[in-house]
Order: sequence, then structure tokens, then C-alpha cells
Amino acid sequence: MRYEKNNTTGLSIMELPPQDRPREKLENKGALALSDLELLMILLSSGNAKRRVNEIALDLLTLLDTKVDATTDDIAKISGIGTAKASVISAALELGRRRFVKNGNTISTPNDIFLEVKHFATREQEQFIVIVLNGAHEVINIFTATIGLVNRALIHNIVKKTHL
Repeated sequence: MRYEKNNTTGLSIMELPPQDRPREKLENKGALALSDLELLMILLSSGNAKRRVNEIALDLLTLLDTKVDATTDDIAKISGIGTAKASVISAALELGRRRFVKNGNTISTPNDIFLEVKHFATREQEQFIVIVLNGAHEVINIFTATIGLVNRALIHNIVKKTHL
């Protein structure tokens, strides 16, 4: 299973060319050059004897894409993530929400939408993304309603996930 167009979860970080390793890429190109998966790999720091960091990060990314309100307990259920690392990830996600999530951005052009969802471009599977707006066209929430199947994307229970 591939986690990015050029790298596979079958490779360890040290098997990747130095310029493709997340920490080195962050150092040389900045955080904006990294995919969500690579950012999670940096947060996780390392894998364990049973699973590589990129495999754990892929499971975490899938959880975060499908469960808007993932808790520390949800994160800790991922094989390879203990309660301490789950707490670090939860804290980083909350800090990001508080400091950098731009809820309230006004959507007035298609480019405004692109800026809000461009980080989904690195996903291998199609995502049905919902952007919840208020009457003034301000972003209230953005989430993945469903991840596509082989030949379609099933859309159901969207109302339950909006958490307005």
C-alpha cells in the first residue's frame, strides 16, 4: 500500500533517499512542503519493533480523516501508539486548531475552497470532503465524509458528522 506517490510503507525511513525523509525535507523545504502523512511521521518520531513509523502514521491519518473528533483513546488504539504518544498527538492537534485553523475564513471563490482543502491532494484514495459554512459563507468545519471505494464513494450519515 502506498502512502505517497514516490514512497511506500514497505520502506523504512533510512531506506529513503535523504531528500525524501520527513525531517530532512522539513529542514530543507519547510513544513508546507510536507504531506499530512509526513508531518504525522515527524510527530510520531519512530515506530517500534512490530511496525514502521510510516505504517503507524498511515493508520493515524486514516483515523483523523474519518473521525472528526478523534480522542486520545481513539488514537491510542492504533497499533504502535501508546497513551503517551497519543497524548502528544492530541495536544498537537488541539494546538493546531487553536492557533492555526482558520475557521471563519470566507468562501467567495473556488480558489478559497482550494486553499482550505489542498492538503488532501496527497491522499491516494478519493475523499468526499464537506465544508460547512454559515450564512455569511464563513467556514465552520471541514471534514472527510467518506473515503472512496474502488469505483464509487458512498455518502451517508453526513449530518451526524457535522458537529455544529
